[in-house]
Amino acid sequence: MNRLSYKTLTEAGFGGYLLREAPEKVLQFGEGNFLRAFVDYFIDILNEKSGFNGKVCLVQPIPGGDFIRESINTQEGLYTLYLRGFENGGAVNRKRVISSVSRCINPYVDNAAFLDNAKNSDLRFIVSNTTEAGIAYDSTCKFDDTPANSFPAKITRFLYERFKVFGKEKGKGFIILSCELIDNNGRELKRCVKLHATDWNLGEEFSRWIDEENIFCSTLVDRIVTGYPRDEAKALNEENGYEDNVIDTGECFGFWVIEGPKSIADELGLAKADLPIIVVDDHTPYKQRKVRILNGAHTSFVLGAYLKGFNIVRDCMNDEGVRSFMEETIYAEIIPTLTLPEKELKDFAASVTERFKNPFINHKLLDISLNSVSKWKARCLPSVKAY
Repeated sequence: MNRLSYKTLTEAGFGGYLLREAPEKVLQFGEGNFLRAFVDYFIDILNEKSGFNGKVCLVQPIPGGDFIRESINTQEGLYTLYLRGFENGGAVNRKRVISSVSRCINPYVDNAAFLDNAKNSDLRFIVSNTTEAGIAYDSTCKFDDTPANSFPAKITRFLYERFKVFGKEKGKGFIILSCELIDNNGRELKRCVKLHATDWNLGEEFSRWIDEENIFCSTLVDRIVTGYPRDEAKALNEENGYEDNVIDTGECFGFWVIEGPKSIADELGLAKADLPIIVVDDHTPYKQRKVRILNGAHTSFVLGAYLKGFNIVRDCMNDEGVRSFMEETIYAEIIPTLTLPEKELKDFAASVTERFKNPFINHKLLDISLNSVSKWKARCLPSVKAY
């Protein structure tokens, strides 16, 4: 069986959307399952529907673990994505070959190739998902490290290379979209970058360029990504007629809130693509909605449902007692404490129930119950106090 490639798809008479050649407009720190099922999927749709016409260059954020990078490069950036869930009363399973990725770079092997991206005049967006620990200031990182260990230090050096080439031109900075699961992720990344710029004595002119020509956006991301389907991969490859070593899977639901100027929506072409992406002045109400309704519902019913004999979230939704308890919690106690329009909140709540019914995700109650006290304080206590 041939590996997935443009040639393999052409020979098989593939009739789906593909974008073989386009300038690299996005630099993405993170080659893992989540970003490929979320950001790279959205870019693929934007390429097809809005004429974004851009490729994503992936950057491996940590050393080692080269299998994904090598597989992506061998497959010319192509991979198969399955979005699966429960919608309108039934199971859905959508397949798409993603062609928005160009290549994957390991800066620990070739730091020069990573820094050379700063000279690309088409590059406009930087995306990251370097885990919750990824955005942290590390004073041991130095300007001459090849590369620096931390993500903020890497991006500071990358921004400086950009500044050296395009610092005199307007509009050559970046829109930086942080997807890490920490509060105010974009603002925290900028704080770390400015600290490195000061520590490394990179100058006032560079510091002004950071402020004036770059937009650090805090974002909220929402999609459960289940990743490589190890138990199904062989059957899926046989069904597709090609070998794909980086198949990705996730739920159908997806929502991306970007805090920044409305011009970002225009640059991405969101109006033409009908995607669940919004650009707002403040992402905080949407984060509260997710944490208090979705995560809060989980934490509210999980222990009682386990004592009632359940092990999987999906099975709980078929029990009148557990489901009615959850719905009473959401609609009567949580929604009245939130600030977004009531219809938006109720629509989101309805989507939560469908997400919990997903037949493709075996979400264990005992996994959710880990660290229950800290989770309850973050997810439920604010609703109790506000109520």
